[in-house]
Amino acid sequence: MLQAPLDIQANRDQRILTVRWADGSREYPFVFLRGACQCAHCVDEWTGEQLLDTSRIPADIVIEKLELVGSYALRIHWSDGHHAGLTTWERLRDLQPHA
Repeated sequence: MLQAPLDIQANRDQRILTVRWADGSREYPFVFLRGACQCAHCVDEWTGEQLLDTSRIPADIVIEKLELVGSYALRIHWSDGHHAGLTTWERLRDLQPHA
């Protein structure tokens, strides 16, 4: 199991989630992170087809609340009302926001 981050900060002014790992930090723009949600509301569970139209994510979307789930994930509450999915540490590490 991947070790939990050392620190997580949601900067609402810059709209960036900063996650600090033992080997460095990574920044995730809010719009990117919201568009990367893999929950059943955003991605078809059977086909893997993306259901979320990322062009409809508001540019001013913000994280309203972060919840730790066990020792393996975050639940992110977004300003668009979405909070169905979990973002695991592994998923966060795999995401490449500036690729």
